[in-house]
Amino acid sequence: MASKSRFAFSVLDGASERSNLQTIKLEMTVMRTTHGPLSGIRIVELGGVGPVPFCCMLLSDLGADVIRIDRPPGYDGGTHGDPRFNLLNRGRRSAALDLKQAGAVGAVLKLVGRADALVEGFRPGVAERLGLGPETCLAANPALVYGRMTGWGQSGPLAAEPGHDINYIALTGVLHSIGTGDGPPAIPLNLVGDFGGGSLYLALGIVSAILESKRSGMGQVVDTAMVDGAASLMTLCYGLLASGYWKDQRASNRLDSGAPWYNVYQTRDGGWISVASNETRFWRNLLQLLGLPESEMPDQHDTAHWPAMREKFTKIFRTRTRDEWCVLAEGRETCIVPVLSMSEAPSHPHLRARGTFVEFEGITQPAPAPRFSRTPGAIQRGPAQPGEHTDELLTDWGFSDSEISALRESRAIR
Repeated sequence: MASKSRFAFSVLDGASERSNLQTIKLEMTVMRTTHGPLSGIRIVELGGVGPVPFCCMLLSDLGADVIRIDRPPGYDGGTHGDPRFNLLNRGRRSAALDLKQAGAVGAVLKLVGRADALVEGFRPGVAERLGLGPETCLAANPALVYGRMTGWGQSGPLAAEPGHDINYIALTGVLHSIGTGDGPPAIPLNLVGDFGGGSLYLALGIVSAILESKRSGMGQVVDTAMVDGAASLMTLCYGLLASGYWKDQRASNRLDSGAPWYNVYQTRDGGWISVASNETRFWRNLLQLLGLPESEMPDQHDTAHWPAMREKFTKIFRTRTRDEWCVLAEGRETCIVPVLSMSEAPSHPHLRARGTFVEFEGITQPAPAPRFSRTPGAIQRGPAQPGEHTDELLTDWGFSDSEISALRESRAIR
């Protein structure tokens, strides 16, 4: 559907889309020559899957020199096929070391001696058994920041138990709070536990500890638990619960799909619209858009009338298509935006204009965030094959040719 709406979505014609992606590709090529705010920071990542790689991707996007220590070839490191699609590994060089070999552990400790931080995501006690625990690493480099990522944390009754994102958010009240009132809790992908409560808190902790280390000359351990981070993300809701404003029941509050004016609605073409008319002026604008006289409507915050309002809104939104609603809402300040699929989102005019998504080495992916006016971040390179840069990065980090040869002969490097 042709439209000038800033919110409506229409698929670009092939020529326009190719031109846009070429422009973004060129911009990213230029960005690769810049230095992000973490330029000069060196980080050793003990390879894993999920939250730790995402954390290290963020640090790399912001300019840090992050080297990834992968397990030897043959280990399934979660690439699920071609490693170039494992975007969480972008930006880093990879060395393949067998940490069961004493020579490999010694090599990592030498790298640690030149690093600002080490990041690991093993279960509690595993790094210690490998000979790479905090005590050993801090002895090799007293100023080192030792970043640890686990689901349950390094201590507590569940510390040694296995778990995944859904378990961590289940225990903290997050999962119970998301979903419709007549259905089960809704699983928000693995965004809240793994990445929100885990990766982002670990990245913040590492950067904060590096800043402190530069002042004091002393390192420390950053114990990041996804269960802690997920709970922290719920701080607002726990405050509202304590005040009596928040009901501890799904779909009963203004932000959890309880409010008819903060919800999603299906449109005539099967699409969906997001409505967030929270403030009074936006609520009034929404009523005008829907053709509902304010004098005939109950108070916006009268929860007793929310179910009836929601039913009325549901019927009205089904009378038009998704893009028709976007066109009608244009310029009327109703806080209405289409619900786009992952395939649609990169081509939306606003996201294209900002370069929120970029094409890098043939793959469309989210661009580095946040943005810096003077020291912009950049995707430094695509995901590496495990062990692709072993000799190169060891040389850059101070290993001699003879030391590298010795590591190969001992099978520490494979």
